Amino acid sequence: MKIAAALAGLALSVSGAFSAAFAGDLPDLGGKEITIVTENAYPPLQFVDKSGAAVGWEYDAVAELAKRLNFTVKYANISWDAMIPAVSEGQFDMGMTGITIKDDRKEKVDFSDPYMRSESMMLVRGDEARFSDAATFAANADLLVGAQAGTTPFYTAVYSVLDGNEANPRIKLFETFGASVEALKAGDVDTVLTDMTAGKGYVDASNGGLKLVGAPLGSEDFGFIFPKGSDWEAPINAGIAALKADGTFEALNKKWFLDYKAE
Repeated sequence: MKIAAALAGLALSVSGAFSAAFAGDLPDLGGKEITIVTENAYPPLQFVDKSGAAVGWEYDAVAELAKRLNFTVKYANISWDAMIPAVSEGQFDMGMTGITIKDDRKEKVDFSDPYMRSESMMLVRGDEARFSDAATFAANADLLVGAQAGTTPFYTAVYSVLDGNEANPRIKLFETFGASVEALKAGDVDTVLTDMTAGKGYVDASNGGLKLVGAPLGSEDFGFIFPKGSDWEAPINAGIAALKADGTFEALNKKWFLDYKAE
């Protein structure tokens, strides 16, 4: 963590110089408004804190994009299972909620360039001792996994943890990721699969109530989604490239994955 903090600090120190260089290369959208839909259930990417404010890595990233590209943002909320269809139909200009870039989803929506890569992990209760990885979990028929249908964690549970049967009764479905985590805490399921970064956010906020176990079950790239042929994709991609290059994303990683503590 000391190395990561040092690197993030270096990124912060040089970001001003790089920002100035990249600012002239970015398009100016003239204050145009974008409507972005999210779920607010995936800390630390986006969630509602105890004060009732919607916060997180993605909110900060979009705020920086809006500043650099000169656009304004209007937010809306929707459930995960309705998000891709709603964006595909043009109800919203963009969607964000740690969405894995996948070929089948590309048939319905356009993706931005990746803004983050993460690895899938098993989130369990802090006192869990019956299993320590995917193999020992799968070997115990009494253990249950919670997931949202149609998500990367659902398919990882089906094909990388269990037997490839999407109707396996050991998978309990929930409407939101947050609801599956609450079920885990309550003992109604025994693991929830999450990307490593979001999982660390839950662990840090749990005061020992949760932990991550086992090896990563695969990597995934996250991107924003747009209706097919959207005019927003190109400028957002230009902004993503600039924020990667000048260290802004590394600074956000430090803020939300290392320094942030839920109050």
